[in-house]
Amino acid sequence: MASTDTGTAGRRNAPEDTPAGGPQDDATTGKAAAPARDGGDLSGLEAGLDALETVTVARSPLGRLLLSKVLPPLTAIVLVLVVWQLAAWGKVADPTKLPSPSDVGQALADRWQAGDLFSIIWTSVERGLLGFLAALAIGTPLGLVVARVSFVRAAIGPILSGLQSLPSVAWVPAAVIWLGINDSAMYAVILLGAVPSIANGLVSGIDQVPPLYLRAGRTIGATGLRGAWYVLLPAALPGYVAGLKQGWAFSWRSLMAAELIASSPDLGVGLGRYLENMREGSDMAGVLLGILLILFVGIAIDQIVFSPLERWVLRSRGLTARSQ
Repeated sequence: MASTDTGTAGRRNAPEDTPAGGPQDDATTGKAAAPARDGGDLSGLEAGLDALETVTVARSPLGRLLLSKVLPPLTAIVLVLVVWQLAAWGKVADPTKLPSPSDVGQALADRWQAGDLFSIIWTSVERGLLGFLAALAIGTPLGLVVARVSFVRAAIGPILSGLQSLPSVAWVPAAVIWLGINDSAMYAVILLGAVPSIANGLVSGIDQVPPLYLRAGRTIGATGLRGAWYVLLPAALPGYVAGLKQGWAFSWRSLMAAELIASSPDLGVGLGRYLENMREGSDMAGVLLGILLILFVGIAIDQIVFSPLERWVLRSRGLTARSQ
């Protein structure tokens, strides 16, 4: 009996006789268990966790926004600045004609310290927005009439297309003779440049409206102005918004041309007038600063106002992905 107990105890204690660190049988699989991993594999685990965190950030809404909307333009800006600085260091051109980015930055700092930077920008932005709103009020009904009345379309449709292709700067001398050197001349140049674009955009949008929509509108009593407001304009929104976007671009370009040629210190210094003042003073850093400010304002208005509006219109019609 004693020997039997001793044998049973020996069998029960057999796993304890296995050498330390040696392979042991897995109770569930019957396979030898892998030896314990050393600390060197922890670095790989940490790298995997970092990669997982990066993927998680990229999949988040903020991460997608940063990767798709913020990073590309920042990369382009940095690349342009690097090339510009290298050209300045290499003296590709006379330093008085090609100042470095730091010289332009100093010109910006000077305007900031002088306290007139926002005044210069706002003078032009205010004129541009007021002129665009006036062009919107004129171009929208004009586009409706041209699109819906065949006689009017045959009469002034080609004229609108021709006016749209005419450089806005060509209107500045005529506006000065007609109205003098004042804000009225600038607004006239803006209207002559922007109204044809807005009207033609609306005409193109209405031309793309399926006739079925118009018949359905007439069936429910949406005729005349009601049909235009509740059927034509909503259905023509993609083309109309594209015309508005182009109309703003023409408004801004027309205003800069007017300020360059027909502005005076008595009217307030806008971006165009500032650019001309820097040219008269042979200040190339100031000239480049004026060009960059004009570019910045044009892009900012487009990205803040028109691009979101265009994306909303396209998404509402299922023409683009909602993640964009």
